[in-house]
Amino acid sequence: MHTVFRIGDIQPMDGNNHIYQVNLTLTNDNDQDLRTLTNRIRQETFPDEEGWYRLGLLLITMSQFNKAREVYEVLLQQTTNESDQSPIYYQLGWIKHSQGEYQEALSSHEKALTIRQQLLPSNHPDIGDSYNRIGAVYYSMGDYPQALSYYGKGLIIREQSLSANHPDLGASYNNIGLLYNSMGDYPKALSSHEKALRIRQQSLPSNHPSLGDSYNNIGIVYTGMGDYSKALSSHEKALGIRQQSLPSNHLDLGVSCNNIGNVYKNMGDYQKALSYYEKDLAIGQQSLSANHPDLAHTYNSIGVVYNSMGDYLKALSNFEKAIAIRQESLPSNHPDLASSYMGIGLMYYNMGDYPKSLSSHEKALVIRQQSLPSNHPNLGASYSNIGQVYENMGNYSKAQLFYERAAHIGQQSLPKNHPNLKLYREKVENIKKKL
Repeated sequence: MHTVFRIGDIQPMDGNNHIYQVNLTLTNDNDQDLRTLTNRIRQETFPDEEGWYRLGLLLITMSQFNKAREVYEVLLQQTTNESDQSPIYYQLGWIKHSQGEYQEALSSHEKALTIRQQLLPSNHPDIGDSYNRIGAVYYSMGDYPQALSYYGKGLIIREQSLSANHPDLGASYNNIGLLYNSMGDYPKALSSHEKALRIRQQSLPSNHPSLGDSYNNIGIVYTGMGDYSKALSSHEKALGIRQQSLPSNHLDLGVSCNNIGNVYKNMGDYQKALSYYEKDLAIGQQSLSANHPDLAHTYNSIGVVYNSMGDYLKALSNFEKAIAIRQESLPSNHPDLASSYMGIGLMYYNMGDYPKSLSSHEKALVIRQQSLPSNHPNLGASYSNIGQVYENMGNYSKAQLFYERAAHIGQQSLPKNHPNLKLYREKVENIKKKL
């Protein structure tokens, strides 16, 4: 019982691709990496908590959200003291957020925050933590101004009350980096994620899951910037750490697979992209409810790849699954809904059905105009897609108008060597020749 091995070589036995020989090396108490990780796990499995409270926290860490919710709802029924209710509301907010129930999550976190504000000093780290969690819910809802406001409040408290290399300060920079990336501000996103990574490298073991988070998020920024080699390198570091430190069905493993799939998709390697997306889907189906927004994200990604491969029936099937979940679980102006409409628009374009393509792209554009900054790269992508449809319909003057808008946004928001900026400029020049 409780024996730990290092995995060595893995080779097929006698040429049989279904049976493998795995060479294992038994670790011992003198294995420094194992000792460091074990000590850290002891610290992070909530040694100051007891009984059901500790069990609930452990279940959250393992992504066992349904079981964790049952534990905390029982605890809430048994608790009458406000100071004891605050951490329960906080954890229920975290669980509901992870389950995609954003309004309920917001309600639980606001109850926890109200109690904390009544009982604690205004710069107490727990209040900063509540601000950070509320910001994260608004981020998931696509309300970026509110998210930035709460993240900023949380960061101010943490800078005042925590040491410069405290992991929670790294978490604040990490979340702000995610937000700036979603807003299309890649330099600010990269700067924030690099601050988070430096703090985590100073304060955590080299195989800690939070380091995997930082590498993952830096990879996302590099993908947005069009630097796919750096993106792939960062995502592979993240996946390696997560495979070492997390259960095989942990959602973060699925996230890494999805992001690696995104890089391969952008590089044009659709078979590899599909392989990673399907790994992500398998993990998500084990751990998430059938209408969870993260599953919609994966279905949408698979639809994009099938569209690029010319398999339009499979593409449409996956896009429809994605949009059904998103319409049920997200606000009507959420950016992810725009991604679904854009995917369907691209598919109809490839099928030569330009009116349906134009309709879908226009729906995507309206959502993005409502929910994103005016110079966001995704707005540029929408303008370019609509221009492409108009060009193929023979309406060159409208095509030029939309291409020029795309190029203008690209000049404001993308690196000078980004492939999309180059593409937009080429489209502007080519359409002028047709006028």
